[in-house]
Amino acid sequence: MSTSLSNEQLNQIANEYGTPVYVYHAEKITEQFGKLKQAFHQCPTRFFYASKALTNINILKHIRSLGCNIDCSSINEVKLALHAGFDRENVLYTSNGIAFSEIEEAVTLGVNVNIDSLSNLEKFGKKYGHSYPVGIRLRPNIMAGGNLKISTGHEKSKFGIPIEQLDQILALVEKENLFIAGLHIHTGSEIKDVEVFMKVADIFFDLVPHFPELCFLDLGGGFKVPYKEGETGTDVPLLGQKVAEVLNRLKQTYQREFEAWFEPGKFLVSECGYFITEVNVMKQNGNTVFAGVNSGFNHLIRPMFYEAYHRIENISNPDAPRHPYTVVGNICETDTFATDRPISEVREGDRLVFYNAGAYGFEMGSNYNSRFRPAQVLVINGQSHLIGRRDTFEDLLRNQVEVL
Repeated sequence: MSTSLSNEQLNQIANEYGTPVYVYHAEKITEQFGKLKQAFHQCPTRFFYASKALTNINILKHIRSLGCNIDCSSINEVKLALHAGFDRENVLYTSNGIAFSEIEEAVTLGVNVNIDSLSNLEKFGKKYGHSYPVGIRLRPNIMAGGNLKISTGHEKSKFGIPIEQLDQILALVEKENLFIAGLHIHTGSEIKDVEVFMKVADIFFDLVPHFPELCFLDLGGGFKVPYKEGETGTDVPLLGQKVAEVLNRLKQTYQREFEAWFEPGKFLVSECGYFITEVNVMKQNGNTVFAGVNSGFNHLIRPMFYEAYHRIENISNPDAPRHPYTVVGNICETDTFATDRPISEVREGDRLVFYNAGAYGFEMGSNYNSRFRPAQVLVINGQSHLIGRRDTFEDLLRNQVEVL
């Protein structure tokens, strides 16, 4: 079965569910997870889907059915994971500047926990001592990622405990008799260079002797996925080969075996997603031709927030000559998806599809301008299923309390 949806299928879905609409293809997620398993078959590796990319409960259930684990960035993501049927030992909670009460709740739920501050590590030690294994998130002072907003390992980043504070970490571990089961480093997103991960591995190699109970080394996620035609992503088979070599070298040097952990999010779900919009208005201002669609950065914020690129195609008129269009949304602010982008001739009423819309699309959506969030549809085994209904006016009022 093809892991790409055709224009005909996308048009049928738009006819049935309306636009704008997010569409996800389950078989593409399956294919991506298969690539990971194949690439790392030579070494003990666990993959935890970074659920912040897309948390629809049906997506989580499909990912669980593949045998993948799950990574969570909030206690509510942990609860969603458990609701989706993940076993607690297959759930990882990587905290980030949160109240210690969230960590306590995660422990009560029995999931794996990574801690990213000396403050919370000390509180954890005082309460749990050696009774509960924990991971430590470190900041390695490595600049990596597509841009500064998605780079998390550099020296000015808020994430993790700075590597230069190792002595303070070790003092806490000894004082509170902490059970350090793992070390975690995540340097950013959109990392194409395999050598970035090898820099992380080198850091781990030097740290292993300080933590006698280590059983996993978590290299984070951030694999690059192709957005533009002809673009290539992270060489995952090469990364698998390099990680296998590192684990073998660790075993030979320290006579200890470790698991490598990774947290792919975008890699698993980005390419499964399509965002279908409809052109409301065509407008020419000087040399610029605007195609105004029935959406905005309230539905897909990545182009405005990250200057991210999404391929855009006209599925209503795909074979027509291509012309440059500036595709804009209907939000009452500058709201640009693409500037002077070559697209098959666009007319009012045509449908434009944004590709690679599975990760951080709907998930970062909002009701800004009091506009409805779009529906979500899952295609599995050739059949489409509504997995998230479009907002209604009642949804805009749901949590408001009228006192006047």
